[in-house]
Amino acid sequence: MSAPQYVPGLSIEEMHSEIMKEYANVAVDPGRGYHFHTGRSALRRLGYDEKLYAGLPEDNVASFSGTGNPFSLGPINLGETVVDAGSGAGLDSLIASRMVGPAGRVIGFDMTPEMLSKARAGAVAAGAANLEFCQGHIEALPLPDGFADLVISNGVLNLMLDKVATLREWFRVLKPGGRLYIGDILVTRSIPQDALEDISLWTG
Repeated sequence: MSAPQYVPGLSIEEMHSEIMKEYANVAVDPGRGYHFHTGRSALRRLGYDEKLYAGLPEDNVASFSGTGNPFSLGPINLGETVVDAGSGAGLDSLIASRMVGPAGRVIGFDMTPEMLSKARAGAVAAGAANLEFCQGHIEALPLPDGFADLVISNGVLNLMLDKVATLREWFRVLKPGGRLYIGDILVTRSIPQDALEDISLWTG
């Protein structure tokens, strides 16, 4: 797998820092207004069936900030192991935990402490005993090879400096025949240089 990628003049540490600043704000003040949609308005725009998140904690719904709908791409089955790469406030993980049932398992990974705190509180409030949230970087998941039946990701691949390496990492943790459901942004035209260097566009 190879593809040309533009990389701005930032280190991965600088990129992580900027992303965490942005999403810490989304966790603590989701209604402030961002250059991306959040909460119920985002879920409606992305075509989420309201039944998927009915009854889930409102705090987790409010801080949802995905850019796609991974649940539109295929089934999630009872008993499966699911990894949510970039789980944010945890809404997609909560939805997946319902789908896999008590015999299944969902692990969400995120690097932003404020998002992890909100996600963990939501799992407790929802009684999701099959769900855990871990701090980690999604381009270097602390998981063994062939761990998961499914990796889901929503709006975070576009934040990665090296998207090809990140995809390789996600494939690494999949079992043979595992699936990858990505909801994200796809750009189909050339991007001006000033936009490529705009850090705010890399963090959301």
